Amino acid sequence: MPVIPLRDTVIFPNTMFPILVGRSSTIAAVNAAVEKDKYVLLCAQMEPDDDSPTPDKLHRKGTLAQVIQVLHLPNDLQKVLISGIRLAEAVSFEQSTPFFEATIKMEEEVKLRMTPRLKALIRKTKEGFEKLVLLNQELPEEVLLGFEQNYNPQNLLYFVASYLDLDIEEKQLLLEETDLDRQYRKVLTHLAGELELLAVSNEINEKVQDEIQETQRRFYIQEQIKVLQEELDEEGFADPELAKIKESLDTRPIPEAARAKANEELERLRKTPAMSPEYSVSRNYLDWILAMPWGEYSKDRLEIHAVENALEKDHFGLEKPKERILEYIAVLNLVNKIKGQILCFVGPPGTGKTSLAKSIAEAMNRKMVRISLGGVSDEAEIRGHRKTYIGSMPGRIIQAIKKAGTMNPVIILDEIDKLSRDLRGDPSSAVLEVLDPEQNDTFNDHYMDLDFDLSQVMFITTGNVASHIQPALLDRMEIIPLHGYLEHDKVEIARRHLIPKLLKSHGLKASRVRFREDAIQLVIQRYTAEAGVRVLEQNLASICRKVAKKVVQEQNNGKRSSQITINPKRVREFLGVEKFKERDVEKKDRIGSVNGLAWTSTGGSILNLDVARMYGKNKLLLTGKLGDVMKESAQAALTYVRSHASEFGLSDDFFEKNEIHVHIPEGAISKDGPSAGMGIALAMISMLTETPVRHDVAVTGEITLRGDIYAIGGLNEKLLAAQRKEIRTVILPKENLPDLEDIPEKVKKGLKIIGVDHISEVLPHVFRSGRFTTQPSVRSPNKRGRSGRKSAHQPSPAGR
Repeated sequence: MPVIPLRDTVIFPNTMFPILVGRSSTIAAVNAAVEKDKYVLLCAQMEPDDDSPTPDKLHRKGTLAQVIQVLHLPNDLQKVLISGIRLAEAVSFEQSTPFFEATIKMEEEVKLRMTPRLKALIRKTKEGFEKLVLLNQELPEEVLLGFEQNYNPQNLLYFVASYLDLDIEEKQLLLEETDLDRQYRKVLTHLAGELELLAVSNEINEKVQDEIQETQRRFYIQEQIKVLQEELDEEGFADPELAKIKESLDTRPIPEAARAKANEELERLRKTPAMSPEYSVSRNYLDWILAMPWGEYSKDRLEIHAVENALEKDHFGLEKPKERILEYIAVLNLVNKIKGQILCFVGPPGTGKTSLAKSIAEAMNRKMVRISLGGVSDEAEIRGHRKTYIGSMPGRIIQAIKKAGTMNPVIILDEIDKLSRDLRGDPSSAVLEVLDPEQNDTFNDHYMDLDFDLSQVMFITTGNVASHIQPALLDRMEIIPLHGYLEHDKVEIARRHLIPKLLKSHGLKASRVRFREDAIQLVIQRYTAEAGVRVLEQNLASICRKVAKKVVQEQNNGKRSSQITINPKRVREFLGVEKFKERDVEKKDRIGSVNGLAWTSTGGSILNLDVARMYGKNKLLLTGKLGDVMKESAQAALTYVRSHASEFGLSDDFFEKNEIHVHIPEGAISKDGPSAGMGIALAMISMLTETPVRHDVAVTGEITLRGDIYAIGGLNEKLLAAQRKEIRTVILPKENLPDLEDIPEKVKKGLKIIGVDHISEVLPHVFRSGRFTTQPSVRSPNKRGRSGRKSAHQPSPAGR
């Protein structure tokens, strides 16, 4: 009989199925069957994409079927209704143009023996199929009628399998299976998977349907409200929350530009469905506008004595910053309004920059907000993001105003020298507008998109190094340096502020614990190395913890705790081995060694500038981890000494036979700067002339090739170092003498300060020998006058 290859399905016996026929060979096979006895063999293709399958590409086992009806369609297509009859196997194929015919062998019908196992399988299959029909909306319930009329287990199996969503391979394997039990187990497995998939699908559909219905309901109600509002021609708001926002906008003292912007956004919000993403964007924007403290100002405390007392209560020393705040208060007493002042406290860590700014806010009775700028690299952190972005919000400045709750708070921009930049922008440039009194009355945040008045805000910035701040930003601020504390300053700070605060925080009574002054000095000298008092506070806190432990142990042992006196012995007991043991200054004069003064972040230090000479070729050796500028200073010093060799009694070929080695101890610490030039030159002169240098003299100054001495920076810290090491004579550039007016008297107390213009003026003060009592006749013809004095806080210009 004719063979019909099936491309995408398998037809089981005892089932009726329509197929669409389009291949000419298949159409010929159907026509031949209709003309003969209407019987055909249905075989599935091994490769569904094959348009002209050969017999070896067909499955041998198929279904004997009968053509029930043929419907001719346009485009040479036929729709054929096929009824499966029995299983059959193709024994051989013959080519009958243009289709194949096959000699078939009918599968013998085996009399089934109904075992309990088979009955159970049939029952489970029936139950599962009934559930499948009820759950699957694509299957009509009439299917169950045909299902119930099937009493033959084999026919029942094929009927169920024909309605399962199986692959062609799975259907073919089911068709070829000869064991009925295994066939039923396979069908049950697929049936269980279909039921589970349908259950999950129906659950999802129910949830989606519920959400759609709720959305439709809300939308329908909103549309009704909108129609009613249009019918009534009212401007009111049906949503009570929107009505409350409208009331706040009408009653709050909001600037007209902001009010107009907010009303426009509110009108857009009123017409936007609540489920729309734009709704939350507009709502958040309105919340931010209403949250700003429009028209709210804290009343300044203008009693200058009260402010002075408040500042003195919290901080010891720091006269210049305190004086600047009192000047600001005095101006406020004379005028009603002044543009915001921008102060910049610059100094080493722990000198009280941030705490002083907080005390200023408290003394002036203003709200205070601190913004840490360390590591900020995104401009949007300052100006905010556009409100069109998801999760956008205003920048830190607007957030600080909202947090303060007033329009005139004190905003502390901490660590402004640590601003960084990357591909997202330069935040320091964004801060320019914030800190410019001529521009910040119309500060525009990207999120708010409104001009915001920052002119009444008092900005106080802090930083460690002024040179790390962008020049344009530095120009907009008034720099107030906070130098390191002297030892007796730290003692007073510890006694007045740190110790009482620590005793209270550790639950100790001041009457039971007493710190001796020599103990505090020991902690400062041997356990800290800083310009401020931060590490000092940490060490005092450690002592308080040890004392608290001792008190609790005595109480647990039933002893009455007596007064505890903290003396140097107890300090060593509580804090352990001394951490810093500074080498004392030499107590005797030495050849080739000069005391140099250096600036450090911990308050300055004494550097031993050592020079030695050795027999060898002309060479200058520099060691001690020196920077490029210091190396060049040593070269300049050597050049000056060589150019005046005859004045120092050196032969013309002296340097051709000797090497000069310059070393600055503590080689693990980097050293740089031009201020060691004068000291290196003096050490070279001492070594080459074999003249001892006075041990109680320290020098600092930049030297030129002609021996002129130029100004240096860090004068306050260098004088602090001389005070600590009990140096009594300090020689520095004469250009720096006017800077002494800004140095506190307690720093200069006990110091003999000598200003010089040329190194020849230094020689009589550093050498005890009378050899250099007269000045060499060689002087620079281009020495500057006093009018050309540069600031001691600026680096020396290159190429001078």
